[in-house]
Amino acid sequence: MNREAHDGLDAPVVEVRGCSLSYGSHRVLEDVTFSIMHGDFLAIIGPNGSGKTTLLRIILGLERPGEGQIRILGRDLDHFKEWWRIGYVPQKAIHIDPIFPISAEEVVGLGRACKKRPPRWLSSDDIDAIHQALSRVGMEGMNKRRLSDLSGGQQQRIFIARAIVNNPDILFLDEPTTGVDVKAQDTFYEMLKELNSQGITIVMVTHDIGVVNRYVTKVACLNRRLVFHGTHDEFCSSSKVRALIPGDNHLILHRH
Repeated sequence: MNREAHDGLDAPVVEVRGCSLSYGSHRVLEDVTFSIMHGDFLAIIGPNGSGKTTLLRIILGLERPGEGQIRILGRDLDHFKEWWRIGYVPQKAIHIDPIFPISAEEVVGLGRACKKRPPRWLSSDDIDAIHQALSRVGMEGMNKRRLSDLSGGQQQRIFIARAIVNNPDILFLDEPTTGVDVKAQDTFYEMLKELNSQGITIVMVTHDIGVVNRYVTKVACLNRRLVFHGTHDEFCSSSKVRALIPGDNHLILHRH
């Protein structure tokens, strides 16, 4: 059972306040402000080079903004220590060495080992948590399979199992369907929807506009600045977003 947010279900789990970042003279993000609430399934979308991945990395503390503040689970990012409450699947996570001999359960076990001091032996509770995580992503029975023998979609499920093995409050994903074949994508997103229904807040960078209309509850649209942040229904009727995304028909699709 997932824990509640730090101050109850109405408190933001992530607060981004006035964040800007430049690489030399190139402005990547400018004065971005918004909050992510407990239980959101948020898609971060926008054109190539709009700052989506950079924003995700700033929230996760992997890059520092030139200006602004991040709060996560009620604490300033600089003072946040409970990283086991955060799951993260980075872009291109499934690009692995095909001859590297690691099994599915060993990959997931890395998520448990990160909480331990050396020599990081796994306990029976850790093994139970690994099997439970594999089950939650529909990969039960695959624990001994070599990772390189699995399809792209199956590998991505294994990396998500690693990200949720500690039962996090928030799961961050950067372009999670990269390397996943089209036929497997709907099943993949249904799995994310189920994890969200179990209490995990999901934040996902994506180029797949179709997923916005079928699965997510909130949308943040970036183009260096925050162009839009709101519910799916508000997104579909937003004139600001229509100017950014070609093909208005994508914004008025109904959920199925």
